[in-house]
Amino acid sequence: MKIVYKDININYVFYDNKSDINLVYLHGWGQNIEMMMPIAKPFIKNNNVLILDLPGFGDSMEPNEVWSIFDYAEMLEFIFKKLKIDNPILIGHSFGGKISLAYAIKYKPKKIVLLASPYKKKIKKDTFKMKVFKFVKKVKVLNRFENLAKKHIGSTDYKNASEMMRKILVNHVNLDLTEDVKKIKCPTLLIWGTNDAAVNYEDAIELESLIQNCGLVTYEGCTHYAYLERVNQTINVINSFIGGK
Repeated sequence: MKIVYKDININYVFYDNKSDINLVYLHGWGQNIEMMMPIAKPFIKNNNVLILDLPGFGDSMEPNEVWSIFDYAEMLEFIFKKLKIDNPILIGHSFGGKISLAYAIKYKPKKIVLLASPYKKKIKKDTFKMKVFKFVKKVKVLNRFENLAKKHIGSTDYKNASEMMRKILVNHVNLDLTEDVKKIKCPTLLIWGTNDAAVNYEDAIELESLIQNCGLVTYEGCTHYAYLERVNQTINVINSFIGGK
């Protein structure tokens, strides 16, 4: 399905089960809807589930101007109003996690789940095509996701990105939300791997201390894609987290 925002088409799938729980999945840089499906599918039957191709990725058009993380958050609010989504629970990986932070700073989601989400200026720029493929091959539990990764990761990394998306990436990398995240009031869950080379585990510990109502789930020995390395555990943790009122 498509929705138009600021003259750009945004691709999304929305499973509307008339539930009181609205789950919104936001993928990382260079990815698309499919990379969130492993942790979204189990929730589709009994919840309202929205998964986006973020503008600039997948089947969504690029922004026609340089967007900040907060511009992406404003886009989400527009879509939520269009689809009549109230009290969303945002589940974001990496870039999608940073958008979730921006949304929670500016608006009032019910809860947010951050999967290895950057928030500090020192974040390293991921070159997904090279790094991700290497770790997918090495980690046995991720073998079943290798074809998914080959197809959907790294299609728009910095090297191959358009000039517009490169500028957006630079904005993203340079935006520091360390002080802003202190404003977040909603329950927040962090899921992080101790071997994350893109967003250090030490950053997760700091982020937990900065957000008032926040908990950290640690995956020992896992990488930036910890949510896939322990996909069943991730599903169980999310299920437990969203079950609360």
